Amino acid sequence: MNTNYDYRNPIIEQRADPWVYKHEDGYYYFTGSVPEYDRIEVRRATTIEGLAEADPVTVWKKYESGPLSANIWAPEIHFINNKWYIYFAAAGTTETTDGLFDHRMFALECDAENPLEGSWMEKGQVKTKWETFCLDATSFEHLGEQYYVWAQKDPEIKGNSNLYISKMENPWTLTGDQVMITTPEYEWEKIGYLVNEGAAVLKRNGKIFMTYSGSATDHNYCMGMLHADESSDLLDPASWKKSDVPVFQTSERNGQYGPGHNSFTVSEDGEKDVLIYHGRSYKEIEGDPLYDPNRHTRAKVIEWGEDGFPVFGEPKPDA
Repeated sequence: MNTNYDYRNPIIEQRADPWVYKHEDGYYYFTGSVPEYDRIEVRRATTIEGLAEADPVTVWKKYESGPLSANIWAPEIHFINNKWYIYFAAAGTTETTDGLFDHRMFALECDAENPLEGSWMEKGQVKTKWETFCLDATSFEHLGEQYYVWAQKDPEIKGNSNLYISKMENPWTLTGDQVMITTPEYEWEKIGYLVNEGAAVLKRNGKIFMTYSGSATDHNYCMGMLHADESSDLLDPASWKKSDVPVFQTSERNGQYGPGHNSFTVSEDGEKDVLIYHGRSYKEIEGDPLYDPNRHTRAKVIEWGEDGFPVFGEPKPDA
């Protein structure tokens, strides 16, 4: 068991948008974007570093044509109401229109105890109030309500994506208000593209912390953070306060570039919160950064400040 909390990075090579969930069965479940963007894999291990050696199981493959045929991005695995769910984004083409892909969000369901062995059923598109580019859905429970957070293009707002929150009627259907809680406004969120995406939620110290990523997917990619009091109305944009500076970003001295699109898990002994994220070990990229495969999954223990806020520090050098 890792009790010194010093994880060896990278954890898994060539897996971007990493999602790690520690289940009550003692296993860590992992999924993320594969470089081919053509399938969804899940693996599990009893330790975070053990995920590197775990055999990935392909639970779903893209279609040859149609809205689920291209750029399968950023799957997340969740356990809700005693069933497993995977949220992911898919497109009908790799082409862009006005600089935007045509992704929509979808859900898969599995009722097996072990999601690596069960069958996964398509629950269809997770519909929002617009039929526009959207992706990077996550979900969390709070005070008996299930919430869904995602990134989407509002036709009336300049840029690629803002973050929205909604309650859920069930794990694949939104209900009630759909509210924007952040849009790119600071310079560090607007380099290359105006992007807020990749949300992840951590509840601690009477607050709900929500990290997200901003800017293009090269060395400018970085993490921002929102927070809300746990007793506040999470569907009121005024409940969410936003950091005006990145909370996690490129470290030239440690050779770590474009860290972001994170998830949260806990250490093997349950004592520490752990940041799971992707990043590159080099700055110069040939061609489109989206098709550079070397965003590797990494892990870092989170410290907590006296103010009750997470301290992410800077990305560690590779071991």
